[in-house]
Order: sequence, then C-alpha cells, then structure tokens
Amino acid sequence: MNPVARSEGVDPAVLQGQLFDLWSRKELEVLRLQAVSGFSQLLDPLVGLLTMLENCPGIQKGKSSTLGQFILTEFVRWRRSHPQVTLKELTDEEKQRLQLSALSLIIASQPGYMDPLLDIYELGTLETSHLLEHVTYLQSIGGYREAALLSMKVELQKELDMEQVSKPMKKTIITVLLPVLHNIFPPSSSFSLFFFIRLQICVPLILLDKLPLAESYVRDHPELQKRLVRLLDSWCIPDFNLEELRRQYPLLSLSKHQTDQIQPKLLSRHVFRLMEKFSVDPSLCVNSVHKRKQDSLKFLMYKRFREKSMTEENWRDHVQVTVEGNVELQVLLVDLLVHYSELQVAAQWAKHYNVPRDRLRTGVWDTMQSLSSKQLEVNESSCPLEPWDTTQSHKLQYYQLSLARENIHFLQTLDQLQLCRETVLKPGCVVGVDMEWRAGFGTVSTQRVALIQLAVEGQVFLLDLCAHSLSHHSLTVQFIRTLLTDKNVLKLGYGTSGDFRSLVATWPELKEEPLAVKGMLDLLHVHQQLQRCWRGGSRSRSVEVSEGSPEKGLSLLVQQVLGKPLDKTEQLSNWERRPLRTGQLRYAAADAYCLLDVYLTLSKDPKAFGLPEDLCSISSSQPAKSDQEKKFKDKKKQSTSPRQARQSSHGPAGDNQECVKGNGERQATTVAPHELRVVCDNMLQGLGRFLRCLGVDVLILENTDDHKVAAELARTEGRIILTSGQPYQSLRSQVAEGRCLTLDCSEKARDQAVHVLKHFHVHLTPSDIFSRCQACNNNEYLKVSREDMTEMLNKRGLLQDNSDLHNTQVPEGWRSPDAQTFNPHCRWASRSVLDPETFRFRGGAEIQLETVPPGLLPRIPEYFICTGCGKVFWEGTHYDRVLSQFQEVLHLSDGEVSSQP
Repeated sequence: MNPVARSEGVDPAVLQGQLFDLWSRKELEVLRLQAVSGFSQLLDPLVGLLTMLENCPGIQKGKSSTLGQFILTEFVRWRRSHPQVTLKELTDEEKQRLQLSALSLIIASQPGYMDPLLDIYELGTLETSHLLEHVTYLQSIGGYREAALLSMKVELQKELDMEQVSKPMKKTIITVLLPVLHNIFPPSSSFSLFFFIRLQICVPLILLDKLPLAESYVRDHPELQKRLVRLLDSWCIPDFNLEELRRQYPLLSLSKHQTDQIQPKLLSRHVFRLMEKFSVDPSLCVNSVHKRKQDSLKFLMYKRFREKSMTEENWRDHVQVTVEGNVELQVLLVDLLVHYSELQVAAQWAKHYNVPRDRLRTGVWDTMQSLSSKQLEVNESSCPLEPWDTTQSHKLQYYQLSLARENIHFLQTLDQLQLCRETVLKPGCVVGVDMEWRAGFGTVSTQRVALIQLAVEGQVFLLDLCAHSLSHHSLTVQFIRTLLTDKNVLKLGYGTSGDFRSLVATWPELKEEPLAVKGMLDLLHVHQQLQRCWRGGSRSRSVEVSEGSPEKGLSLLVQQVLGKPLDKTEQLSNWERRPLRTGQLRYAAADAYCLLDVYLTLSKDPKAFGLPEDLCSISSSQPAKSDQEKKFKDKKKQSTSPRQARQSSHGPAGDNQECVKGNGERQATTVAPHELRVVCDNMLQGLGRFLRCLGVDVLILENTDDHKVAAELARTEGRIILTSGQPYQSLRSQVAEGRCLTLDCSEKARDQAVHVLKHFHVHLTPSDIFSRCQACNNNEYLKVSREDMTEMLNKRGLLQDNSDLHNTQVPEGWRSPDAQTFNPHCRWASRSVLDPETFRFRGGAEIQLETVPPGLLPRIPEYFICTGCGKVFWEGTHYDRVLSQFQEVLHLSDGEVSSQP
C-alpha cells in the first residue's frame, strides 16, 4: 500500500473541489452522498483524506462549521463500515509520514480536527519528540488551548518525566526544542527543563481565564499539581507585575475581564481551593497562607473591637493561633491594635512577641518604657468558675436552656459513650444533632469536628472528639454511622451539609464508605418553607436584638418560633481547647437542644405556622408561589438580597429539587426544559445555543458584556448562571446558593449541554427540540402553509418564475417527509399578529423571506416563523441530528420510540 501513489481511482484534489462546490451551494444531502461515494473510490483513503483537508478553507464568515469538519465527520462514519482502512498495512516510514502530515493539520484555525485525526491516524503512537515539537509550535503561534488539549490527549505529561525519558530523547529535546523554547519563554532555574515545558503550557491558559483546563492538564500528575498551585501562589505577592508576564506572550491578547482576574485576592482563593483538591501541603504556598492570615487578623479585630460580638478569651485564642511563629503577622497585630484599641494593649502584645523596636508604630515603644513588667503582661484566661445559671438580663434577651448542669454529659471514654448509645438509639427517639469545630482562620482544609452534641428530651450528650481514646476508636465511628443511618430514629439538624463535610474530614473512612443518611430532618428546609409562608403575611421576618445585627440562620428560626434568639457569643470559640469553659458547654448544649424545642413547638400546631402536618415531608424543593407571595416579591424585587433570593428562587429549577419517598429518603424530581431558565456567560455561547435548541430558556451574554451582567440577570429575572473558569468564584458570591454552575471549558458544547440537563434533572422529549428559537430565545411561532409562503415570496418579488418551484436543489435542513413529524412544545401565534402588507409582527420583527430558497417550496408543506426575530424554519435533517446527539438523555414515549428513524 503506497501512501503517495494515485495512478488509479479518484483524484483527492478533484473530489475536494467537487465537495467544495456543493458545500458553497448548501446542497448537504447531495454533498453527503458525493463524499461517501468519493471515499470509496479513493485509491488510498487515508492519503486522500489528508490531501482534501490540506486544501479546505478555514472558518468562513457566516458559517458555524467548515468543509473540513464536514469531510472529517463523514469520513469517520464511512470508516465504520470500512474497518480495513487502517495504518496496519503500512511500513513504519509510511505510517510516520502520514502521522506527521495529520499532526500538522491540528492547528487553532481548524477547530474540530484534533479528535478525529488522533483516532484515524493513531497519533498517540507517534514518537514523543514529534508530538512535543508540535505542541511547542502550537504555542509559538498562539494556539495555547490546542497545545494543552493535544498534550492531554496523547499523555505527554507522563512521557516528559525526566526519569522515564531515554538518553536519545533527552538529547533531542535539549538540542531541538530548547532553542525554540528560549525564544518563547524565559529560562527558570527553579524548574527542571521538563517540568518547565509541561507547566508553561498552563501559564497562558490561566491568563486566558481557562484555569479549569489547566487543572485538567495536571490531573493525575501530583508533582505538576504542586507546581501549578505554587505557580498561582507566586502571583499572589502584592508587587506581582502582570505586564512583565504578558510580555513573555506577545501573541496573547487579554480582555479587561481576564486582566482583572489576575490579582492576589482572586488568585489566593484558587490556591486554597486547589490545595484542598490536590492535597497540597500549605507550607508550599506561603504567599496565599500569609494573605489569608492577614485577612483573618483584620476580621478578628472587627469582631472584637467594632462589632463587640467576640469575648476577649475567644479573641485571644484565635489571635495567638493566627500569628504564631510569624514575625510579619505579629507586627501587623500590633499595628492593628494601635488602630482598633489603645497604645497600652498594643504595647502588651509587642512585649509578648518581642517585636523589634524598628518595626513598631510611633508611640508603642514609649508606652512600653512607661509601663511596669506586670502591666505589660498579656492576661491569659484562667477559666474562672462561672455559674451555670445566666444573668437576668441574659434571660430576658436570649433563648434559655431548660436543663440543669448535671443533665449535660461530657463524654470522653467508651464507657460513657455506651450510656449515650443506649439512650439515643431507641426506636422512635427524636435527637437534636449539632457539631462544633475551631474556626479555621488562616487554615486550608475543612475543619475537623471537636465536639458532637446529641440532645434528647431532658439531657444532652457532648462527645469530646479531642479525647484520643474516644475519637480514634472504631466503636465511636460505628455509633455515629449507626445513628445517622437508622431510619427509626428521627435526627434534627440545621444546615447539616457543613456538619457532614467536617465529619468526613474527621473520619476519612466515612468517605471510603459513604453515609446513607436516613431519618434526618434538616430544619433549614422547614425554615425556608416558613419564610415563604410568612413573607406575604403580617408577621415580622427579622427582629433586631439589642445593638447587634438582625438574627439569621438557626438563631432567627429560634426567635421566630420560640420568641427569643440564640446567644451566639461563643460560636467562634476555640473548641479544641480543654477544659471547655462553662459558657462553651452551655452554648453547645443549647445549640442542640433548641432543635428539639423548635420541632416540638412546630409539630403541635403546624398550620399556625403555615406548614404541612408532616414536617418530614418538607424537602429543599421550591413549591409554586401563592399570589400573595408573588405580589410581595414584585414589591420587594429591587431590594432583594442574595440571601433572601436563596430562600425564594424563581422557577422549579431554582435549586436541586427533591421529593420524599415513603421511607423518608429524598429523590430528585424532574423539570421540563422550558422551566429551566439560565443565563450563559460569554465563554459558553455554544452551550447556550445548544440549550435553546433543546427548549431551555437561555439568555446569552455578548462578547463585550462584563461577567457582572450575568449576576444582574440572574437576580432580576430569577435565572441560573452557567459559567466557566475564574468568573465562577466571583459570580457565585453574588447569587444565592445553587444558582451558579461551572462547566468544564475543555468539553464540547454538546457534552456541556448533557451535563446541564443531568445536573438539573431536565426531562427532555422530542417535542422540546427546536421548541425555542436559537437566534433570539423566543418560543412563539407562526405556522405558515406552503401556499401562504409562496404568496409572500411572490409579493416580495423573490420568485422569478415558475422554474423556481421546480428547482431540484435540496437545501440545508431538508429531510424526507416520511421522517418523524415535528410537533414542538411551543406557543402558536395566530395570523392576526402579522401585518399582511409589511410582513412584520406586532413586536416589530420582519419575516426573513430572503432566507427561504424558492426550490424548497415543492418539498416542504409547512414553515415555522419566529415571531420574535422573523427567522424561518422548516423540518429538516437538523431535527434528526439533534435527536441522535442527545439520545442518552432523551425520554421517549412508546409511540415516539416506534417512530424513531
């Protein structure tokens, strides 16, 4: 088999010319037949394919795909029925020649070539030196995304490890590629050549706001993961020079949004997220950790001296943990104390940490000299005996625990645990469950649980997980697993997802064998339902307490149901410090026991609170809103905060919906495509068009729109944000929880669409396809007969003579009349909405009659016109193609199954 001989068969160049002519005239059905016939007549199909692709034009204005993509797609289909067309019969030299030619076609100007060519020409078997050289070439011409994708698909990350590369390969890379690399990238002494090459692929991706693609690139490569995190951390210094970095990539053009993403605050968030995701040691990321601790110090100062919501003992505990062993943070602590407190306090801490004189603010050193040694001592908490009963003023302001101290059991041994087990595992028992952990100021990973509170009627058990003999024993883990999975014991919690995350961080075995939680009622969902019922009523949603801010969370629920809020002063305690103070014990017990009191009060008369008889039937789903609530929402629309939006999402897909089975377990419910309302960021325009094609209500940002526009649309129109990359971190903070979804930018738009449908449990049927206009998102069509369309074309002078009606060209989108009937779920407009003279709809859109080929009229009996933009549609092969693409998520009735082509 000679890869260059063409003495017989169809000339590939001639075939390509014929296909281009048909492509230009949009005769797709004839084009497809001609392509399939031509492939079979090629003397050497693999050589011929490359010849045709080399002569194909790139992306053309006004076309969403290219001739080359079409040829490749049809060749892949044709090859399935011709499995003998492979590289097996070629010599090594012939095989390599073809592979190098195919590799040269993988460039940024020809999207869609990579996957088919990798498969057809088995490019993964090509020598690594050739692949690496092409990756470097792609970078040199600005094809950064293609370079990363090619590297991942042929697994260059693994091959480039220095230990696994042969000596000849090392010599090739150093002699051939190093001079090229030095023209593109600056040398780096801290990276080996191979890690340098591999990680430099990630730098332009990060600058282009494609960090998820960089994360995919380092997946399954722990050393590269560490270096990626360290790279991001190195950019978190205050004097980081972005312009200097940009000069290293002259072909890289960054938008204002992309430039704004490269700043320490946003980058440090990614560093902490990736540290946890990749299990990277925080000590490797000194810049991000230092910045997080700086922010923590400022937060502690605000809580203690401005808000006055933190006790001195708690503040001192957290400050010492935060600044321990770091001179810069100790200096910052003294500076902040000068600003927030007084010179004497600043002098005490300066003396405590022996801060150098030249690092002190004006006046601190003089104050230190004027005070005695005793006055300069930082008062350590001595845990004085505190009475169990609170003061009269405290009783008037806050919810009170109605239990004596002897009914609060602090468990530190297995024998004590056994008493708790016998009590709480009784069938029919109701247990309030809460957990405490030390606030993670300046830390990375999810905090480990320090205390588990289990409240039953008349007593509270506090499980001390700081006691090694208790926390590390398998019986403790087994007890908690049994409790959480026992459907005969009703567990009460509030916002339990955070508790479970910390519990898994404490006991990794719970991750290896995940918990199947049963019999759990999250009062957060009850509270959300309560808020919705009260929102249109006369009751107050939030009441001010003393001089503090309005109550929220569990404290607000307790106030609304029981009349007084919780005292959250001890919430930010150091829960790992032993012994616990009386105030901490009282707070921990009250936090769990109040769940019982709230549940019992609501259960006595649920109708008085607007709740169903069975509180356990309330899930996280959002039921339809009453007219009264809609009026209230319209009234408050402009002032709704993200927190309020979280509790009143728009539409049935506002949050992941659940229904409750008979056994108390929750199961996701489905929504129709038209019920899902989203806004697509400008990086996901292809996804947006796909979703519109499937009937989803989609707004798509323009290229010039700022990402903030997505948040505005989400809040004002009740839409869910679909985004990718770094904007996700800032966008999700501007909308309610569950209202922002990030997609993998390395995936194709079709795969992204499938992910969205599955994530929101969308029930897709054939009638949803093309039920919405892909151009303008309108879902109202005017149905026009062939006769009416002919009349309109005649009036506009678009039919020259009767010969147009007999044109044999088959336009794009045509399909056989025998194919499945098009019957979309959409709104149908009457002819009264159309002006018969101007062919304009009431909204101002004019029918795009010039887009209807006259030769179409004899074949197509009906036309569908979008009343929003005037675009004309008809039944064609597009419908069948979409049916095929989304077969895995398509729901068909028996009739629809039997009629599938």
